[in-house]
Amino acid sequence: MNYKKAIGVFDSGYGGLTVLKEIHKLLPQYDFIYLGDNARAPYGPRSFETVYEFTLQSVKELFDMGCPLVILACNTASAKALRNIQQKDLPQIDPNKRVLGVIRPTTEMVGKISKTKNVGVFGTQGTINSGSYPIEIHKFFPEIQVYQQACPMLVPIIENNEYQSEGADYFVKKYIDELNPAEKNIDTIILGCTHYPLLISTFKKYLPENIELISQGEIVAQSLKEYFHRHPELESQISKNGTLSFFTTDDTESFDQKGSVFFGTTIQSKHIHLK
Repeated sequence: MNYKKAIGVFDSGYGGLTVLKEIHKLLPQYDFIYLGDNARAPYGPRSFETVYEFTLQSVKELFDMGCPLVILACNTASAKALRNIQQKDLPQIDPNKRVLGVIRPTTEMVGKISKTKNVGVFGTQGTINSGSYPIEIHKFFPEIQVYQQACPMLVPIIENNEYQSEGADYFVKKYIDELNPAEKNIDTIILGCTHYPLLISTFKKYLPENIELISQGEIVAQSLKEYFHRHPELESQISKNGTLSFFTTDDTESFDQKGSVFFGTTIQSKHIHLK
């Protein structure tokens, strides 16, 4: 299959649709292919080796479709697979292709926002265990203290369409209490999972008003725009017909129903089997 030379956007499930939504809003002229590996989601609890293997399969599939650039719109995949793919696999597959993640653009913003230099991160167990956020933040801002909190119940709650339920409120408040941002003088918190924008109003309900909540979609979109300015040789390869194509490794009817909530408008997907 060849879908021109679109920008590939990958996630283990639905969350990456919140990133694609913002990228498409800022850069509507480009063609996009979204691939959700819903049949094997969630990635959060899986090992580094498994996440790397699954992510590489999806990246190769998007390359085979014609994508010269793939964005890992998944914090777990960005944390556990991106570096290996960039350093080990890309030189062998095609040194002219690119794979980018969502963690680095997010961490580059933190130092510009935080005044107290105390930052919180909410994420999946896999993202938190990887230590990717503290590592990347300290590269740019070594003076910042990073406090992390794993939120293992939030992705299942969101994907089961319970994000407006009392259960969602209970667990969001529980994780905020465990992070205890007021005691740690945290003034900035990163929502380090692309599912969490669906819970942003719930987070704001239980967080102190002075805390800046960072959602990734807009940041990643702006970062991609700037990346294209720095790399016109890559930008010129991307086809510009304003098309959107969606693929899932699981049931398309379920993907279309749930995915439309994440993307904010009706979508229609096709099933794909990863080799």
